[in-house]
Amino acid sequence: MNKRERTPTEVVMYSLYLYFLGLSFRSTAKAIEPFVDGGRSYVAVWYWVQDIQPKQLYPCRRVTAFLIDETQVQIGGSEAWVWIATEPVHRTVLAIYVSRHRNIMVAEVFLRSLVRKYGRHPVYSDGGTWYPDACRTTGLEHRLYSSYGKSLLERVIQYFKDRTEGFDDYYPCTRNECSLSHVWNWIGLFVFMHNARRARLKFRLLARLLGGDSMA
Repeated sequence: MNKRERTPTEVVMYSLYLYFLGLSFRSTAKAIEPFVDGGRSYVAVWYWVQDIQPKQLYPCRRVTAFLIDETQVQIGGSEAWVWIATEPVHRTVLAIYVSRHRNIMVAEVFLRSLVRKYGRHPVYSDGGTWYPDACRTTGLEHRLYSSYGKSLLERVIQYFKDRTEGFDDYYPCTRNECSLSHVWNWIGLFVFMHNARRARLKFRLLARLLGGDSMA
């Protein structure tokens, strides 16, 4: 019995790309048929998608501090906010949150999610009025980040802002009061790729993290 060849990394990533654009598992499997001998079933695509879990999106476990900021993006003709937390030493993305509003309550929800996952650490921000108040209610120490922290976070913010707005340009949201779940799915793929690069993983190893070996 011949062993099926391992699915190429590029095909796995392209399948995730198609799925997060809105294709079904079956449609995605059909779309990649020309690129792999014998094709892959929709179940294989399902496994690849399921393997993108928070433990892989956010692999950092040794956290020294939270660098947080937010940026406004246009989604479906209206504004939304992307909140980002990074780790200053490893420079990985710790969490991302998408909301329709920017206020103390949203900042507090974001901070509490960080505490649940990583524990209590100092919070560095640009001095936005919502962060000191949110830190007080969550019992976290608030500090202003340095010029290094600012430049680091600005690069990360711009990276995700460009990709979020680019996604909406090509695939605009047409739903009223959209839940923004499709935006999160899209950003999640780029978080995974960003953190994989920061961990110095070679691109050909990404398929193994996504279950490529089990579906080979």
